[in-house]
Amino acid sequence: MGYRVVVVGATGNVGREMLNILAERQFPVDEIAVLASRKSLGTEVSFGDSTLKTRDLDAFDFTGWDMALFAVGSEATRQYAPRAAEAGCVVIDNSSLYRYEPDVPLIVPEVNPQAVHDYARRNIIANPNCSTAQMVVALKPLHDRARIRRVVVSTYQSVSGAGKEAIDELWDQTKGMYVPGQEVAPKKFTKQIAFNVIPHIDVFLDDGSTREEWKMVAETKKIVDPAIKVTATCVRVPVFVGHSEAINIEFEDFLDEDEAREILRQAPGILVVDKREDGGYVTPVECVGDYATFISRIRQDSTVENGLNLWCVSDNLRKGAALNAVQIAELLGREVLKKG
Repeated sequence: MGYRVVVVGATGNVGREMLNILAERQFPVDEIAVLASRKSLGTEVSFGDSTLKTRDLDAFDFTGWDMALFAVGSEATRQYAPRAAEAGCVVIDNSSLYRYEPDVPLIVPEVNPQAVHDYARRNIIANPNCSTAQMVVALKPLHDRARIRRVVVSTYQSVSGAGKEAIDELWDQTKGMYVPGQEVAPKKFTKQIAFNVIPHIDVFLDDGSTREEWKMVAETKKIVDPAIKVTATCVRVPVFVGHSEAINIEFEDFLDEDEAREILRQAPGILVVDKREDGGYVTPVECVGDYATFISRIRQDSTVENGLNLWCVSDNLRKGAALNAVQIAELLGREVLKKG
């Protein structure tokens, strides 16, 4: 016996990826509904070997459905997620709307699976920000061993994290650089993204940080440990898919780089590729389509007490969004609903 599953926002990048991953991982589905706004009504999407037509989100009745994976913006989620939750359908939400609500669990299954039991307070589970998700997968096993005091992280985030328009803008600007008179002005981004990097993701806050940077701080504390101090600089780079992070960690206790490497090799969801030679590390292009969070460049930092550096790469459309949501659905089914 399987589950009745809804994918909301099925025509977007993340929604389509959710469908791909549900099929790839053979999630126990008895029935699946794919929903979109009325402007996308009837659009066909793939689910394994099947082709499904989208249904109208506004008119959909969530009664009798087990879980709904939401891949729409905060405003649409604000309108439709409570409707699904009140109908008894557990919402797994990819937007930022519920992440910081104290009665909504924020889950990365490799890190805090026990939090899934808190879903019943609102019938909603939140999926973390893409940059946070991959980082905490790496931090948690190290934290369990040596207790993390402080994290300094610089991100190198692909344009797919900003949606299809952002992907198109990078593509069009790149082509335009080679054709005189066909240059493409920035629309989605504040500055040219082709052959450039932009140290600005989301809105600026009063303290000079951006909301993307604040998310990494707040979410790490909620998912891993509120005592961890985090400071982040988030940068958009001209990469289509795959986020990278340079992470500097200060521990309460000494942790040798060789032991850290072995801990990460044994940790769920992580693949260590760390050879001190040309090409002995993973780059964003190599992580696309993979489930793993890749860790490279593990080394001591002698400038601080008990310091360690590492390089972290992951497919942001997968672990940063769709895969994590499906893993939450698997966890929910296995630990709570127990139908599949």
